[in-house]
Amino acid sequence: MKKNITQKIIAAHLMDGEMIPGHEIALKIDQTLTQDATGTMAYLQWEAMDLSRVKTELSVSYVDHNTLQMGFRNPDDHRYLRSVAAKYGIIFSPPGTGICHQLHLENFAIPGKTLIGSDSHTPTAGGIGSLAMGAGGLSVALAMAGEAYTLTMPQIFSIRLEGSLQGYASAKDIILHLLGLLSVKGGVGAVMEYSGPGVNTLSVPERATITNMGAELGATTSIFPSDEQTRVFLALMGREHDYLPLQADHGAHYDREIVIDLSTIVPLAAQPHMPDLVVPVAELDGLAVDQVAIGSCTNSSYADLQQVAQILTGEHIADNTDLLLSPGSKQVLKMLMAQGFLDTILDAGGRLLECACGPCIGMGGSPQSSGVSARTFNRNFEGRSGTLDGQVYLVSPITAAFCALQGKFTNPATWNKTLSKPSLPPTAPSIRHLFSFPPEDDSSVQILRGPNIVPLTAFDPLPNNLDLPVLIKLGDNITTDHIMPAGAAITALRSNIPAISRHVFERVDQDFVHRADKANQGLVLAGENYGQGSSREHAALAPRHLGVRVVVAKSFARIHKANLINFGILPLTLANPLDYNILAQGDRLSINVHDLAPATILHGTLTNGQSIALQHDLTATEIAIIKVGGLLNWVKSKQK
Repeated sequence: MKKNITQKIIAAHLMDGEMIPGHEIALKIDQTLTQDATGTMAYLQWEAMDLSRVKTELSVSYVDHNTLQMGFRNPDDHRYLRSVAAKYGIIFSPPGTGICHQLHLENFAIPGKTLIGSDSHTPTAGGIGSLAMGAGGLSVALAMAGEAYTLTMPQIFSIRLEGSLQGYASAKDIILHLLGLLSVKGGVGAVMEYSGPGVNTLSVPERATITNMGAELGATTSIFPSDEQTRVFLALMGREHDYLPLQADHGAHYDREIVIDLSTIVPLAAQPHMPDLVVPVAELDGLAVDQVAIGSCTNSSYADLQQVAQILTGEHIADNTDLLLSPGSKQVLKMLMAQGFLDTILDAGGRLLECACGPCIGMGGSPQSSGVSARTFNRNFEGRSGTLDGQVYLVSPITAAFCALQGKFTNPATWNKTLSKPSLPPTAPSIRHLFSFPPEDDSSVQILRGPNIVPLTAFDPLPNNLDLPVLIKLGDNITTDHIMPAGAAITALRSNIPAISRHVFERVDQDFVHRADKANQGLVLAGENYGQGSSREHAALAPRHLGVRVVVAKSFARIHKANLINFGILPLTLANPLDYNILAQGDRLSINVHDLAPATILHGTLTNGQSIALQHDLTATEIAIIKVGGLLNWVKSKQK
């Protein structure tokens, strides 16, 4: 049978199930990654399994999110992560080394390998031909323990690229174009596999920009072939031995084909407050820009920042605009310095920030009140920048540089800089010595914990009969930022579930936590695509701590649905979407889940006797996990 790239990798790692879209499959995982905002909880979960050493080929713990050390919490978490890594055979990347996805691409990602990470942008490694997926921290912890990673076999879309980019169009504009075409839920249940002659025109960093932001489509992952471009990149990184050619078979089947003529792509921008609200930059001509932020795991490579420097050579940014620069890694920073590009950007008025996520997650660098910020990031959800009324536009590094130069959006037809195609530097310095590799003998390593690191609370099984108040009624496209906000103050509480749970839905409804406390247990009602965005499992774990037992929605985002299951929350959809209009906040819904089984319809009964049909697509294993109170309970029950 002729196979595409995705099928080839899945077939080589399949431990259970059938490769039929919609069927559950279990995959062997070769590599894992965590970052500090999700990793601390993942390693607390790992410790709860009482195992001695990770069983993956490679696992890396990166510190790139909570790098602002305001008080003891973040540095204590970093100390804990370093000691856990040394104890259990995990590579540790200290704060300031760089952003996990950029670092993994440079140092560890391998074509044909499977990778899951406790960050939704883990598919960045698909730019090098790795089957890389975002997951909840508990799923990552279980993969480190040698457990299979289970998911629904996705459909596979062929994104066929024709031609080549022209003028000021860039890789960021390709993925923005696709978001405008498909929407933030257009990739749910699918892998975006790139093919066609246009692929050969894109370097690995450009490909990684596209696979990174494929997460905003809701896709399971995105992947490019491993070809000569891949070999050249790996050779530059000193890893040519990791190269493996990987292509789809000629005539391989795809569930859908989308053709993009790269020569027609123009500079684009996603308007506030959703990545799929895409318009040509030309339509924003004249809009004043208060801040420009260049970086994040989407656009912080040498190739990206090289083009920024070309635009800013001999120039000075507008007086009304602030320019922030976050290189993706110390390797990128050193390459910029070696070529003189860092001086160019600084001389133009740019501000150099740490090699970290920074402003992308509201960790410093927030815009002014109602300020317009043009960012090369992947998300522009309301309030994510740290400024609740900030107006964030997602753009390419080229567009961002012109915004900084002009102090406003301008029509690309007026841009008058000659740019060379994004390229790799002649040489790349290795920074592998900055990683802490685990010792062979870990017997003397002690796990170091600070007072903010609180052990996991054990969750009770799901009762057979539920009588739940509707604690909150929400609309479509509710993100994990709505459920569990990011930002410096709240993210510092990620290792303390009782403390962080006090912030659930606070940017949507300040009274939610009080209602949840009073009710003791309850239900969340939502519209389409509930839980899109970050993989942060705290958006499931904290509501579960507050007593949320069921979420009823019109549809769910993939990773968040998995996180709900992992923590024993029952995700149900409305059999009739119009029933959403019948339910209101404060209503009580009684649900008998004793006979919950695959493909069953449940019936919720309102206080007035009206019945609501509720459906699900849960597997027998997922139902068993929910019934015992979550995945950790289920794993422990298997070990007895």
